[in-house]
Amino acid sequence: MYSRIGKAAYKTDLTNTLQLCDLLNHPEKQFISIHVAGTNGKGSTSHMLAAIFQSCGYKTGLYTSPHLKDFRERIRMDGEMIPETHVTEFVEKYKEDVLRIGCSFFEWTVGLAFDFFAKKKVDVAVIETGLGGRLDSTNVIMPALSVITNVSRDHTDMLGDTIEKIAYEKAGIIKQGVPVVVGESDVVTENIFKKQADEKITKVYFADKHFKLISSHLDLFVSEHKFQDLKGDEVQISSDLTGSYQVKNIVTVLQSISVLRECGFKLPQEKVATALSQVKKLTGLRGRWDVLQVSPLIIADVAHNESGLYNSLKQLDEYDVKQIHFVVGFVRDKELSSILPLFPQTAKYYFCAPDIPRGLVAEILHKQADGCGLYGKSYSSVRQAFDEAKKKAGIDDLIYVGGSNFVVAEIL
Repeated sequence: MYSRIGKAAYKTDLTNTLQLCDLLNHPEKQFISIHVAGTNGKGSTSHMLAAIFQSCGYKTGLYTSPHLKDFRERIRMDGEMIPETHVTEFVEKYKEDVLRIGCSFFEWTVGLAFDFFAKKKVDVAVIETGLGGRLDSTNVIMPALSVITNVSRDHTDMLGDTIEKIAYEKAGIIKQGVPVVVGESDVVTENIFKKQADEKITKVYFADKHFKLISSHLDLFVSEHKFQDLKGDEVQISSDLTGSYQVKNIVTVLQSISVLRECGFKLPQEKVATALSQVKKLTGLRGRWDVLQVSPLIIADVAHNESGLYNSLKQLDEYDVKQIHFVVGFVRDKELSSILPLFPQTAKYYFCAPDIPRGLVAEILHKQADGCGLYGKSYSSVRQAFDEAKKKAGIDDLIYVGGSNFVVAEIL
């Protein structure tokens, strides 16, 4: 299981998934899909798209990873998690065949999701890649739209050690004749996406060239954004996702909706606006600038790589608080040399390790952080670190919990 042990669980081809789909009578061909990849924001983007389809009356499947508290979070229909009985019956029915094929945990789960969506006859399913794109187990679908949110450095041991190599892997989800939306244009990656789209005889849309942010206001529980499209028309969006980084994801979604309308989907603007104002309620999304308490202010966020953490930590500057406390832990394969310098030296730190084999030992994190001028103590568990931060924080302070999906999961 990649989430627990890392690179050793990563499969470098689609053979197993293709065999599993064949065993299941190709459920991936029995529903319309939207495929979402990217370094950051693909989970939020997937949930926003699912919320929109739900609000517009489509029976909607949603496949994402990893989960936070319950495995069934990964597979949803109209916001509701897959029933436990469907999971157990699937495992019991196909266990021997799946073991014979040699499927990984992720491949098992992809097969389960596709099987569930096909049996429930969903109108559309939003499918998030797990890692990369070209060799990701989800990349057996032929979607109506491919979406690539952005490209930055993460999982370099598997996807490549340059932005160009990572972009090539993400571009692997672009299919013959299937339009693709890229959320963030970049001089380094733009030609890679254009070249792949040309080879696949399809069109690529760069969302940030079609929608520009005019104004933005962030509150703890709601955000207001105004955008302008290429025609000069203004689009006002209210969102319950209040991380400043969500602006880029909303732009990606707005462009995706525009392309989907051209493909024949009925997605009225008023329903789109309603959906974006209640993504959490409609889809169950958690862990994205998740405000858990106001006094002291406690925020949990799953940002875990250099680009994601840069955006999250930058937003903390906007809060008028006396002291910031960081409950922070990472997995072993993160490039801490580029991540730790992003954190403020004036904060107090509570170093911990997520309770998985892949978790970075708290004492090792503590030592490396100390070398960057980040001072605090290490704790034997996430919960102990979090409880200590709550004891030490005053009512005018802020506690930020993050560094890993798995750290956030343990305090939700």
